[in-house]
Amino acid sequence: MTVSAMYPGTFDPITLGHEDLVRRAARLYDKVIVAIAANTGSKAPMFTFGERVELAKAALEDLPNVEVKGYEGLTVDFALEHGLAVIIRGLRAVSDFEYEFQLANMNRHLTEEVETAFLTPTEKYTFISSSLVREVASLGGDVSKFVSPRVQEALLERCGRK
Repeated sequence: MTVSAMYPGTFDPITLGHEDLVRRAARLYDKVIVAIAANTGSKAPMFTFGERVELAKAALEDLPNVEVKGYEGLTVDFALEHGLAVIIRGLRAVSDFEYEFQLANMNRHLTEEVETAFLTPTEKYTFISSSLVREVASLGGDVSKFVSPRVQEALLERCGRK
């Protein structure tokens, strides 16, 4: 039996914390789709939808069982359309749990065919978030310890530092 999973998010931009979860998920599941959400809700993205997809592809290109795709609409609908049995969600801190728990329960009410699995990042990545990385980059800080070289280059360009 093969089990495929998705790791959804806005990935604005993809960080080493995200990469860590994807790499670990790729060892657990036969196939992992990193699903980049077109709709960012109330967030104002730094990178366009297409840029976020391309940056994630560049960061994860060495993983043969990982694919990056963009999507619109409900995450569970994307999972069902692509035959994905699991939605992977990352928990960096206890403060993430309440929202993620509500989201998992809502998804379960929308469909019982897709399960949610929670992964915690490696300890050295627990403090990294896309929003913090964007802020550090925009204020001229060094983000090389938080993102891949290609993402760092894109951040420098976007912040007018290259």
